Amino acid sequence: MDIRIDDLAGPEIAALLNEHLQDMYATSPADSVHALDMTKLKQPNITFWTIWENDLLAGCGAINAYSAKHVEIKSMRVANQFRRRGVAKELLSHMLAFAKKQGYQTINLETGSMDFFAPARQLYSEHGFIECGPFADYDLDPNSIFMMLRL
Repeated sequence: MDIRIDDLAGPEIAALLNEHLQDMYATSPADSVHALDMTKLKQPNITFWTIWENDLLAGCGAINAYSAKHVEIKSMRVANQFRRRGVAKELLSHMLAFAKKQGYQTINLETGSMDFFAPARQLYSEHGFIECGPFADYDLDPNSIFMMLRL
């Protein structure tokens, strides 16, 4: 697997992010969907990675930097044909290593509370994330689980 910082220019990325947004809106009420579209993912405070197997896009993820010490994980997604193959674990490990190297101290994330998101919550827990309250501009929401990790 090859993990790289990506400029979000390829059609494969657009398709994967579109699939991600469709799943989020199919699973969560619209006012509880916090997934970013491609325009928002291109902001200068966001680092976006893709993970590839040969020429096939296996997944993506991003880190949104709020400050020199605090970041959020955004847009973690594994392509359907790559699920249950360790892609998310490999990408998350890469992103956490990047965050440590950059000197970030706290990483937060928001994910859904529904069963659909149980594998994601399990992955984050296995990497040391614990549940916490809302952060940044999030509000308390029964459809959201907020998690954090101190590096």
